[in-house]
Amino acid sequence: MEVGVMEVRTLAATRIGCGAGFAGDRFAPASDLLVRGGLDYLVLECLAERTIAAGTLRRLTDPQGGYDPLLERRLTPLLPAAAAHGTRLVTNLGAANPAAAGVAAARLARRLGLDLTIAVVTGDEVTALMDPCRPAQEDGRALADHGRLVAAHAYLGADAVRAALDTGADVVITGRVADPSLFVGCVAHHRGWDLRDADLAAHGTLVGHLLECAGQVTGGYFADPPLSQVPDLAHLGFPIAEVTDTDAVITKLPGTGGRVDGATVAGQLGYEIGDPSAYTTPDVRADFTGVVIEDLGGDRVRVSGARGRTAPEDLKVSVGFQAGYRCEAEIDYCGSGARARAELAAAVVRERTRGVFCISPRSSTSARAA
Repeated sequence: MEVGVMEVRTLAATRIGCGAGFAGDRFAPASDLLVRGGLDYLVLECLAERTIAAGTLRRLTDPQGGYDPLLERRLTPLLPAAAAHGTRLVTNLGAANPAAAGVAAARLARRLGLDLTIAVVTGDEVTALMDPCRPAQEDGRALADHGRLVAAHAYLGADAVRAALDTGADVVITGRVADPSLFVGCVAHHRGWDLRDADLAAHGTLVGHLLECAGQVTGGYFADPPLSQVPDLAHLGFPIAEVTDTDAVITKLPGTGGRVDGATVAGQLGYEIGDPSAYTTPDVRADFTGVVIEDLGGDRVRVSGARGRTAPEDLKVSVGFQAGYRCEAEIDYCGSGARARAELAAAVVRERTRGVFCISPRSSTSARAA
């Protein structure tokens, strides 16, 4: 009989921070996270439907453009700090031209004297694959009926981010990747997850969804005085997640403004998820109805309990059209007779712009008395 000794290793929690939640977000919190956060990964989530549309317009006039115009300013302080602290950067600053963004980032790194490996995720641009007869999700009309199609970007998943990190890249630049998938890819790579495990994918998606909007989960979207007070909102800190295979702790750096508690986390959990039992991403159909939120005090909240079902077979696609411009204007009326005066103004505008603009009929019915 042979007796052996089996070594059991427990992987320490993966530390991942969010240094931006939209294209124009503040620069300073990301630098603070890199210097003091002890992060394995820092994610900059800077892309939305309107920002990728704006990137497409820039690329139409400049084939080497189309990526986030703040890329160089945002990365200049971050690349040296990330290299110094051993933190890997993942960002969708590539917008409508991730390949050109990668070239720009590499050029910046050389100028800063840094020897970095930069990986670029492409493949989200699927304009050539679009069927113009396919109905749009919003109104059921054929895509061709909306105007000249100029760009179509599929929402890629965590597998694309993970593959880029698997190359050993210090910086990963993507185009259109689903927001939580940026984080899921980092955690899956670091912890060796098999993303075919729907519960692990859902757990990672829970973390990514809580972090993706940066300062929202640390109180930035929660302040509503006098009902909800958030301290030192002007110096709001951005979030960190300490992720294991079964739970995660959401927190922020000490000494930064804002708050992390059960209420701020619950508020972000419900943000833009639609059906909480089937939050669908390219990675999973996540069920958040059983999520447990445990306030640990001291700006630390533990979350767990997400469950998942198989990922959808189809990917969501954001489609851009060259279809002119649309604007909305508003005139406010108050006091007695407000509705009648508003309806009169709407009639005047409609008459003066007849044949020039399309005026929505609701303009004459949306007036309200103050």
